[in-house]
Amino acid sequence: QVQLVESGGGLVQAGGSLRLSCAASGRAFSNYGMGWFRQAPGKEREFVAAIVWSGGATNYADSVKGRFTISRDNAKNTVYLQMNSLKPEDTAVYSCAADPRSWLLPSPQNYVSWGQGTQVTVSS
Repeated sequence: QVQLVESGGGLVQAGGSLRLSCAASGRAFSNYGMGWFRQAPGKEREFVAAIVWSGGATNYADSVKGRFTISRDNAKNTVYLQMNSLKPEDTAVYSCAADPRSWLLPSPQNYVSWGQGTQVTVSS
């Protein structure tokens, strides 16, 4: 399995932008689809976005569609989440995860490896 480490979180004002990164090590990163999830205090983990192993297809939660963009660079073993027009309700711990079947599914049960997460806080 791959090991994942997220970075890029922080505090930003509403309307601002952040780019999260997820660096992978271990087994061949390019074999995995990748997903981003988030969890706010007192809430369940929520799907944000997913990308297939080649980067040729993506899937987004309705709540972030048009504002967030997932991408990957297999040469750098890294997946990104560009977040624009941030809202206070985007505040959460964001985690990346690896999907060995690359099916773009939103359920966390389809993902086998998880990072430790990075905090994103959006102030109003």
